[in-house]
Amino acid sequence: MKAKHTFFILMMSFGALNMVKAQDTTTMTLKECMRYAVEHSTKMRIAQADNRDAQIDRRDAILAAFTPTVEGSTYAYSNFGRSIDPETNTYIRTTSFHNGYSLSAGINLFNGFQAVNNLKITKTAQLMGLTKEQQTEDQICLATMEAYCNVLYYTEMQKALQAQVVSAEKSVQLATRQEELGLKSHADVVQMQSDLAERQYLLTQCRNSLNDAMITLKDVMFWPIEEPLKIDGLSVETPYYDVSTKTVSEMVDFAKNNMPAVLLAEGTMKNARLALKTARWQLLPRLSLYGGWSTTYFTYPGMEGYVPTPFMEQLKNNSGEYVQLSLSIPIFDRLSKHSNIAKRKNAYDRACADYEQTLQTVEAEVRRAIADRDGSADALRQAAVRAELQEEAYTLNGKRFEQGLISSIEYQTASGNYLNALAEHLNARLQYYIKCSVVTYYSGTPYLQQ
Repeated sequence: MKAKHTFFILMMSFGALNMVKAQDTTTMTLKECMRYAVEHSTKMRIAQADNRDAQIDRRDAILAAFTPTVEGSTYAYSNFGRSIDPETNTYIRTTSFHNGYSLSAGINLFNGFQAVNNLKITKTAQLMGLTKEQQTEDQICLATMEAYCNVLYYTEMQKALQAQVVSAEKSVQLATRQEELGLKSHADVVQMQSDLAERQYLLTQCRNSLNDAMITLKDVMFWPIEEPLKIDGLSVETPYYDVSTKTVSEMVDFAKNNMPAVLLAEGTMKNARLALKTARWQLLPRLSLYGGWSTTYFTYPGMEGYVPTPFMEQLKNNSGEYVQLSLSIPIFDRLSKHSNIAKRKNAYDRACADYEQTLQTVEAEVRRAIADRDGSADALRQAAVRAELQEEAYTLNGKRFEQGLISSIEYQTASGNYLNALAEHLNARLQYYIKCSVVTYYSGTPYLQQ
């Protein structure tokens, strides 16, 4: 039995190990990372909880506008002193027991259109909740894309630096051999060793930056920090250009009418206007309708010769109904309603100003995104040409250095220029990818659908 138990544990451990290995070999594309981030983000959970609250507020507003409030109550007590006899309406000094039941209902017929405005406010708030959720999703996708590209940048730079370290090591070995043959001076060897140390230092820095970028990506995705994560660089390998036929003005108009930030600001302004109308209508009288039913039961326990009326008969005989129409006229409430109107007006003014500022900000962001995309396209073309030329120059200088035609300093300069050109080309490619995605997003395509 013990052997079987041990065998089961070993099999479970082996299965877990295989799962870890399978997980280690899993490679995620950019869209998969964004989708994972959206599905596991705590910000999305908070936004969804806010949406559920908005749905509850909407339901409460509907019930408050179209349904009455209903209350039921009951009581029971014993009186041991002087009391009034319900039958004779005279004072008695006999112990008595009283039991009562009541049911009442009431509804507001007119309360300054508060219920109607609350319906509109909760409807707008519910739509704003969905918009806020979409805005949160877009922000998470953009943050994931930027973190993903940072990881790709440092990954590619690490490969390039690793290749340069290998090349520098071979150059040191060659220079050392040439020194032994009298073809190189000791100063040239030291210079090559210095270049190797520089490349190794840059490689170490790049590895540290890659680890930091990977932690940032895991944090944005809400990926377990201690678990490995592999990404697919081919998912952003080829830069693309936005082929949308929309003009800049059309994109600006579309963004002003559809961007989540604008819709949220517009919803806030609408609700502020409704709240101001509600506050002004509160100066009018309020009309309410009430109705109810009640009944009682009493008896005198211990009274000699007293025969109590049956319980059900008393409930029927003592029952009563009422209908009440109530009109409440505000006369003086220490200017609280006027103060509320002034505050609501200030809130509406702030909401209008915020809406106008949001429109201005969105227009500036769209135009800036288009300019950044076009500028990134030009920078990418120039960086590609520069990287190609610097690679060719680096290769030629390497051959010339092996033949002793240039000094180690000239070779180190060529190597540094090639590395800088490679880094700038890689950065330009990734930046161009992000800028194109942002412009496409402003054109109406969410990040997950690009």
